[in-house]
Amino acid sequence: MSNINSNKRELSSEERDELLKALKTRFEKNMSRHKDIEWAKVQAKLEANSEKLWSLDEMEITGGEPDVVGYDKNTGEYIFYDCSAESPKGRRSICYDREALEARKEYKPENTAVDMAAAMGIEVLTEEQYRELQQLGKFDLKTSSWVKTPADIRKLGGAIFCDRRYDTVFTYHNGAESYYAARGFRGLLKV
Repeated sequence: MSNINSNKRELSSEERDELLKALKTRFEKNMSRHKDIEWAKVQAKLEANSEKLWSLDEMEITGGEPDVVGYDKNTGEYIFYDCSAESPKGRRSICYDREALEARKEYKPENTAVDMAAAMGIEVLTEEQYRELQQLGKFDLKTSSWVKTPADIRKLGGAIFCDRRYDTVFTYHNGAESYYAARGFRGLLKV
């Protein structure tokens, strides 16, 4: 069960060990996503930051299958993206943001991409980051994912999302208040 609504932002030692084991297994199974990165260094960073571990656990619980996709040499941080084949199951049927949710007269979704990301301590991928992810594999062949929408588009009531069809990554637009069973969002976390 997700801890999103909980104020507890720290895992028990059992939860931490279970998460680290899952992350290590995924890391070793998908070495092409993170060439020249050593798991021991990633694990040391994770163990030193319980709040980031909690956020990764939230990504895991909601079906994101987070994995290391890079290293920022300027900040010394490892970059995790949601790498699930389809948009994370526990984050679908949501509109883009709180303003969009409040604008709906009826049939309001339970949550928003922006609010969920904030509660989880992660960021919604930008279109550029989404396209970088698609260089590492084929994602969202049946689903789609909200991406961070530029302010000028959002100001006019829209929001953007991406998916992969016909071996091509597409960016589309919708009213920010729309939501679909097959659309969620992918996030990133720097540790």
